[in-house]
Amino acid sequence: MQWLDSELILNPDGSVYHLNLRPEQLANNIITVGDQDRVRQVSRYFDRIEHKVRHREFVTHTGWLGKVRLSVVSTGIGPDNIDIVVNELDALVNINLQTREANPEPTSLNIVRLGTAGALQADTPLDSLVATSGAIGFDGLLQFYDAPEQHNHLLIKSLRKHAAPAWSFPVAPYFAEGDDFLRNTLAPGWNAGLTATNPGFYAPQGRQLRARQRFDGYLEMMRTFEYQGRSIQNLEMETAALYGLAAMLGHKALSCSAILARRFDGAFSQNPGKAVKNLIETVLSRMAHKSFE
Repeated sequence: MQWLDSELILNPDGSVYHLNLRPEQLANNIITVGDQDRVRQVSRYFDRIEHKVRHREFVTHTGWLGKVRLSVVSTGIGPDNIDIVVNELDALVNINLQTREANPEPTSLNIVRLGTAGALQADTPLDSLVATSGAIGFDGLLQFYDAPEQHNHLLIKSLRKHAAPAWSFPVAPYFAEGDDFLRNTLAPGWNAGLTATNPGFYAPQGRQLRARQRFDGYLEMMRTFEYQGRSIQNLEMETAALYGLAAMLGHKALSCSAILARRFDGAFSQNPGKAVKNLIETVLSRMAHKSFE
């Protein structure tokens, strides 16, 4: 198969359209962050930096941490940006950008998201670190992909039964698992429940300012759901999309979050910067002592 110019869009220098990266500028071990400024918060720990690339909200620094080559990439906020980032990361390692044909042997990336989230359960403390074992997507992104395992997972059937008849889903949810190897290596012993991924920050996550939300009881419905001993621990806006696309494309993915908000009582971290710094340092210290190549 040879991809057309309109499907695989390249810049004049041969880089992929949005990320503005060429294959040699990307490592196989990737950290994603939402905030552009968080890229340098991560790369400041690198022993040396080989590449710095910036295009729109997408900032990439690639370098070395000990013997491990890493790229840190900002995605911006939301599942739509994850769609762009994961597909273009995959294209960089699995498509020959000159011939526009698939490489003969696929490459599997390790993609670790470092982000922030709000806790649903009372036993998840503020500023604690959590690693998502699996994520429920309420964003609808994977409904555009042929992903029957994620669409028809038994967890989704259980969730529908739990929610009915009082609550109906505006978009068909999906479910995707994270990678156990990455979780056991980078986040051993962390709280590892489920994550709910939402397409927005306010009403989609049960918040209401002046615009009234449509669905009452959303947070309680999610807080009380349990599947095979796992409950929904936190809410955010990227993880399910990352896990779903990574699984489709043969990559390993893990989402790690610092808990900044407690939704059940309305509390917020008194020092969010410290919590994020702890997340970055903890994960990087473990990556530095383990090569994933």
